[in-house]
Amino acid sequence: MLELNGQRVFPCPVCVELREVKMTKKKKPYVTCDPCGIQLFVRGPAGIAAFQRLIDSGNSQGLWAAMKEMEPRYHLKCPKCSSRFWIKPSQAKTSLFDGSLQGFRCPEKRCGATVAWEEK
Repeated sequence: MLELNGQRVFPCPVCVELREVKMTKKKKPYVTCDPCGIQLFVRGPAGIAAFQRLIDSGNSQGLWAAMKEMEPRYHLKCPKCSSRFWIKPSQAKTSLFDGSLQGFRCPEKRCGATVAWEEK
């Protein structure tokens, strides 16, 4: 299982931030992401085994490291409403003058802000 600072971790299914994998009193794994309000509990021997295989395959293929490396480029945070979102082509905002990419529109309906595209 991937470890970060000595803790076993797994990505939140909503924000993909790596979160610590904790164990219940009965030794069943769970993940909690407080910012998203997500709790992921894995129950039953088959589910626990499948969860472990998922984590192991992610580690062997470098999936978690690749996700962490990609996240700053493609998972943006709106400066106006603080909403986090994965960029999509439909959110691209281009210049009317030269067609250059200006950024990506925040998907929140009442926000309307554009997050500037910065090559990193």
